[in-house]
Amino acid sequence: MTTLQERPHTALLVIDVQRGVVASAHERDAVVANIAALVDKARAEDVPVVWVQHSDDGLVKGSEDWEYVPELPRRGAEPLVHKNYGDSFEGTDLERVLAAAGVGRLVVTGAETDACIRSTIHGAFVRGYDVTLVADAHTTNDNSRWGAPPPGQVIAHTNLYWQYHSAPGRTAGVAETKDVAFGD
Repeated sequence: MTTLQERPHTALLVIDVQRGVVASAHERDAVVANIAALVDKARAEDVPVVWVQHSDDGLVKGSEDWEYVPELPRRGAEPLVHKNYGDSFEGTDLERVLAAAGVGRLVVTGAETDACIRSTIHGAFVRGYDVTLVADAHTTNDNSRWGAPPPGQVIAHTNLYWQYHSAPGRTAGVAETKDVAFGD
């Protein structure tokens, strides 16, 4: 159970599913479809959906590559957090958004597995959140030319180690899209 006092609720976090980030990502269409299904489920259950959008010198704010993929339309009332670092909490108002909604548990989806997803799940966990990574709703690009394993292995490894991650008073877990439960 989360170590955050008075925070019994869950939120779905959708990280960086932007045109330029996922254009050639591993199993892009299946991952985006899984995220869309989770967004629909969260909305149907009145679970907050929080969108995170990255920008930097290579992903210019306002550019077409910076935009979210068209399959994932954000509703105007849903929070949008702009970030410039891998960890979605660093230099953003994400913590304030989650605190205002009483959120102590995150269900995490998005891109890229070996960058912003890893940074954010660890960042959330050390800040006291319970964190569920959705095994089939995060992706990465092929970075093997720089020494990384192929994307399927990066994703599998991240799912493997996150399911066994632990710390006092918090839970980490991994679930497939079909098994995600938002219940508080």
